[in-house]
Amino acid sequence: MDSGTYRIEEDSMGQVQVPRTALYGAQTQRAVENFTISSQPLPWSFIKAVLIIKAAAASANGELGLLATEKAQLIYEAVDELLSTSPIDQFPVSIFQTGSATSTNMNVNEVIVGIAGQKGIKLSPNDHVNLCQSSNDVIPSAIQVSAVCAATGALLPALTALAVIIREFAIKNSDVIKTARTHLMDALPIRLQAELEGWAVQLDECVERIKSALPRMSRLPLGGTAVGSGINCHSDFPAKAIEHIGKITNVVFTQTPSCYKGLSSLDTVVEFSGHLKTCAITLSKIANDLRWMNSGPLAGLREIRLPALQPGSSIMPAKVNPVIPEAVCMAAAQVIGNDTTINLAGMGGSFQLNTMMPLAASTILHSIELLAGSAKVLGEKAIKNMVVNRENFEQALSLNPILVTSLNPVVGYLKAAKIGKIAQKENRPVFDVALEQTDIPREKLLRLLDPKNLADGGTNK
Repeated sequence: MDSGTYRIEEDSMGQVQVPRTALYGAQTQRAVENFTISSQPLPWSFIKAVLIIKAAAASANGELGLLATEKAQLIYEAVDELLSTSPIDQFPVSIFQTGSATSTNMNVNEVIVGIAGQKGIKLSPNDHVNLCQSSNDVIPSAIQVSAVCAATGALLPALTALAVIIREFAIKNSDVIKTARTHLMDALPIRLQAELEGWAVQLDECVERIKSALPRMSRLPLGGTAVGSGINCHSDFPAKAIEHIGKITNVVFTQTPSCYKGLSSLDTVVEFSGHLKTCAITLSKIANDLRWMNSGPLAGLREIRLPALQPGSSIMPAKVNPVIPEAVCMAAAQVIGNDTTINLAGMGGSFQLNTMMPLAASTILHSIELLAGSAKVLGEKAIKNMVVNRENFEQALSLNPILVTSLNPVVGYLKAAKIGKIAQKENRPVFDVALEQTDIPREKLLRLLDPKNLADGGTNK
C-alpha cells in the first residue's frame, strides 16, 4: 500500500498495514491477505447476527458489572449504528477462512472498536467487545440466530402467502374439471381446485416442518466460550445475553442444554437444511406442473396461460417462455446442492469444535434466501395472474377414454376397455360409444360419465 493510504495497526503478532479508511484492524487485515481462495464474504444477514450478539453481550456484561457502563453503552450504540448503515465493505473476510470463523468474529469486534475510536474512546476488541465470549460459541450462535430470523421473517411468510394465493386462485376456478394425469398419461377427471389444494397442502407441511425445527435452532451455545466449558464466562452471562438477543430480534432464544454439543455439532443446522431441501422439492413440483400446464400454445397441454413477462427467444419473435417456474426450478436445484454442502459441513466436527462453521453459515442463509424469493415470485408473478383455458379442459374431457372407468361396476372391466378403445380409435366421445355398445339408459349413462361426478369420487359416494 502507498504510505498515504494506510495506517499501522498492531496485534499479538506484530504490526500490519491497514487501509486508512477501514474501521477494522490488524486481525481483519491479516485475514484478508491470507484467505484468498475466494473474495466472497459472509452474507450481511450473518454479520448482522454477530453484531446483535455483540450488543447483547455488552448489555449483559454491563448489567453484571464486568464492563463499565460507558463502554457497554458505546458498544451497543456502535452496533446500532452499524445495523442502520449496513457498511458491508467493512466486513471483507472470505467465507473460506479458518473453520471457526475467528477472523469474522474479530472483524466484527474490530469494526466496533473502530467506531468507538472515532468518538475518542479506546476499546479492546478482545478484552471489551469479546468479553465472556469466544469465536467458538459466538459463530455457531450467530448461525442459528441468523437462520431463525431469516426463516421467521422471510421464508415462513413467503410460503404462507404462496399457499393463500394458490387457494384464492383455486376458489375462483372451483367449477373447473380437468383430466388428471398419471405417468403423464390421461387419467380420471379431477377438479382443478383439488389439484391446486394438493400444492397448498405441500406448502402447509413445509411450514410445519420448518416450525418444528425452530425450537432446536433457537437453543444457542453462547456461554460455552472456547471448548464448551464456559471458561472466562460469568455464570449469569449466557442467560442475560440470550435474553437481550431475544429483545433485539423479537424472537425467543434459549441456551442449549449442552454447549459441548453446540460448539462441536451442526446437527440441528443439518436437520433444518433437510427441511429446506424438502421445501425446494415442493416448489419444484409446483413449478414443473405449471410448466407442463402452460405448454403450447398450440402443440402443448394448453391448460393455463402464465403471464407473459418477457420475450422468450432471440430468434423466434413470437415465443414466450414460463420464465418464473424455470427460475424457481434452478433455485430449487441450488438449495438441494446446498443441503449436500451442509451435510458435509456437519461432518466437520472433531472433538470440541466443528471447523466448517463459515461454510454452513453462508450456505444455510443462501438456501433460505432462495426459497423465500422463489415462493414470492411464484405466487406474485406466475400463479396470481395466470389464466385458465376452460375450453381446452372441456374438449379433452369429452374425448377422454378413461371415463369408462366408471362403467366397470356396471358392464365389467373388459367391456369398459372395449368401449374406451373404440372411442379413442374413432376420436369420438365416450358417451356416444357407450350408448351404442351397452343397454344402459341414457340418463344413467349421463350420470355415470359426468366428469363432475367422477371428479368428486363417482356415483358410489
